[in-house]
Amino acid sequence: MKIWIDILTPKQLLFSESIIEKLGKKHDLLCTSRNYDEVSKLAKIRDFDLVFVGKHGGGDKETKLKASIDRIEKLSKKIKVFSPDIVISFCSPEAARISFGLGIKHIVFCDSPHADAVMRLTLPLIQKLLIPHVIPKNEFSKYGIDEKNIIQYKAIDAIVTIQRKINEKAALPFKKSNRKNILIRIEEEEASYTSKSSKIIPIIKKVLNEYGDENIVILGRYTEQIKNLQKLIGKKIKIVKMSFDGKHLLNNTDIFIGSGGTMTAESALIGIPTISYNAVPNMIENFLVKKSLIKRETNPNKISNQIKKIFKSSNKESQKKARRIVKQMEDPVQKLIKIINE
Repeated sequence: MKIWIDILTPKQLLFSESIIEKLGKKHDLLCTSRNYDEVSKLAKIRDFDLVFVGKHGGGDKETKLKASIDRIEKLSKKIKVFSPDIVISFCSPEAARISFGLGIKHIVFCDSPHADAVMRLTLPLIQKLLIPHVIPKNEFSKYGIDEKNIIQYKAIDAIVTIQRKINEKAALPFKKSNRKNILIRIEEEEASYTSKSSKIIPIIKKVLNEYGDENIVILGRYTEQIKNLQKLIGKKIKIVKMSFDGKHLLNNTDIFIGSGGTMTAESALIGIPTISYNAVPNMIENFLVKKSLIKRETNPNKISNQIKKIFKSSNKESQKKARRIVKQMEDPVQKLIKIINE
């Protein structure tokens, strides 16, 4: 069987590794992506073979539209030649339009019903949707997919991505010292479902003021975003692009402050003390808060107090709790294989 997998983000790339490992031995796979800095860098780190077609549309609606039209045109030619039996994506609008147009069955993973524009562009055109059990089916069916075609799995997506192997010898941005490592992830600014906010700036300034003697590293996303941060904060904190394996970074982190997305979930399941400033409220973050695997806090003073408590306490309980919850989860990729076989 020929299978086309369209991969648009770092999380999707890491999730796809497990899919490729399990399907690659029996099937002919084509993995595509678009020119997007974080994906390109991670693909090199992970030695992941991707065919890049088109580019990321940036933050402007018109450029997003043009980039998508251009990508559909170029990608449809490649897919017609490859002639896949099945398409797998993570709500790729281009994959949805091409698979619909060419009459190819399309299976999708998604845990982001809050991504309104993407849901509207993909869900009415696909055959099967796989989602975490913590998200009700009606959060997706309202976009035009029948609930009978939505399959839930007893897990969140981070359970797949944290299983990956890492290169322990790879360089890290932390200085080698007896200081604590504080890792801060900047929120996504160019996704269609986000609105730009300066929520993180007061938090960074407070952490710098209170914990300037520790190793503080900020993970930015875009060149312009990093330049703006440097203007606002100066050179007292190390600000880097995400050119590292996230799991390797987290394994060497004493406390992680995230926006509530993929790295926040990974950090929580690994058992790292994690604070979410909830930049994009979502049901996965909400689930992890209820399970007490992360602390949700947006107030800089309260975040500072949380850091103080974490530094004074042992992390053993967090790790034990995380391991217990991880053991209760199933492998979403096995659900995918069952659907493909059917």
